Amino acid sequence: MSHYLLAIDQGTTSSRAIIFDAHGGARASAQQEFAQHFPADGWVEHDPEDLWFSTLAVCRQALSESGLQAADIRAIGITNQRETTLVWDAATGEAIHPAIVWQDRRTADYCAALKAAGHEALINARTGLLIDPYFSAGKLRWILEHVPGARERAERGELRFGTVDSFLLWRLTGGKVHRTDASNAARTLLFNIHTQQWDADLLALFDIPSSLLPEVLDCAAEFGVIEPGILGAALPVLGMAGDQQAALIGQACFSPGMVKSTYGTGCFLIQNTGATPVTSRNRLLTTVAYRLKGEVTYAVEGSIFVAGAAMQWLRDGIKLIKHAEDSEELARQTGEACGVYLVPAFTGLGAPYWDPKARGAIFGLTRDTGIKEIVTAGLQAVCYQTRDLLEAMAQDGAAAPSALRVDGGMVVNNWLMQFLADILGVPVERPQINETTALGAAYLAGLQAGVYRDLDEIAGHWQRQQRYQPNMAETVRAELYAGWLNAVSRVRSEVVS
Repeated sequence: MSHYLLAIDQGTTSSRAIIFDAHGGARASAQQEFAQHFPADGWVEHDPEDLWFSTLAVCRQALSESGLQAADIRAIGITNQRETTLVWDAATGEAIHPAIVWQDRRTADYCAALKAAGHEALINARTGLLIDPYFSAGKLRWILEHVPGARERAERGELRFGTVDSFLLWRLTGGKVHRTDASNAARTLLFNIHTQQWDADLLALFDIPSSLLPEVLDCAAEFGVIEPGILGAALPVLGMAGDQQAALIGQACFSPGMVKSTYGTGCFLIQNTGATPVTSRNRLLTTVAYRLKGEVTYAVEGSIFVAGAAMQWLRDGIKLIKHAEDSEELARQTGEACGVYLVPAFTGLGAPYWDPKARGAIFGLTRDTGIKEIVTAGLQAVCYQTRDLLEAMAQDGAAAPSALRVDGGMVVNNWLMQFLADILGVPVERPQINETTALGAAYLAGLQAGVYRDLDEIAGHWQRQQRYQPNMAETVRAELYAGWLNAVSRVRSEVVS
């Protein structure tokens, strides 16, 4: 029986499909970017049809380039940009509004009102999350309030809500299946991570009809079977996880205390905390790492909204570079002490600040400042923000990790990885297979299909490509980070208590 696994990785700026063999090797891959829409300050949207058609295109291209037949694919795994919110017609599958992206801040005032009314303690206790526009519930409520007739249709059971995984699954199965997994459900502000159920009190608080919601399954489960006309065979979808949890699995961080950090559009650092949910006192998130055979593994997470997106802005927005990879040579020319700080709070600040009204700025400009200094500052901002997260974890009592496993598009930049190790004072490990998000989805599908016996077998496939040892003097590390903290303090709109 074939052991090839197709991973669908639907991300914030592109859709990707990779066909893996049982050892985690990529047989073929395809990627397609799609448009980002910014209709107002702090608003970020996607055309749902772009998500769908780009996903179809990359799946078909990867299959074509692999030399395999659709019947050679054992199972499909899906991983996705989390929190991005869609509502569609239950009969036609047509979305009633553009997808509201996780970065979107339009519900900032509503979230502030919820906080002022004293609801955050309940929400945090049930979901492990904080009240912030980042999460899905406020976005869903906004659609119901602002699309004419949407609330009435929802009350009649005519609409469905989902994050991108659910939307794709609905389309792939011809509207037969409305499901999600526990890791995606845990990012909505509506799911109780302790009972593993949609929470009736939170649904009432956000005024969300329960008929909108998908069924929640384990991360490795029988999600559904895709229509044979889509790829040429009726293939089972057997794995599903939000992108950051999928990367945790792809990085084989299965033991409590292990930490990974993904550097894509944003940066997301997750530490496995095992069977016990750990509550942060420093505004980190408690979340579901994965759920297998009904057993939940929890994690603590820090979310940074802008990482690779800063390089995208430098390239496309103000055109300081032609290619993102140009940043590495510019940083080598500049060095670590460039004197410039770029705070990329384009859509507010994520953890540990959670300030949706903060906005970006560049500090330390002099007459001698040029393109290379600003680009270097953009790279360094990613590392400083990572240290913010590790500092918060340390204040919560977590031991310093023995190493930080990294993945995502930015980690091919060797200068960046060395500076990351230096500013953290922690070794940084880059794996042989960098596409760990897609790999995690494939592993989940393979686990359910019987390609892998257990997590230990999956962990045996992880291999290190390179290890970056910190070699920066502590005095330099402290001085650079103090400059970052000063810069962040100057863009804040509020003080976190």
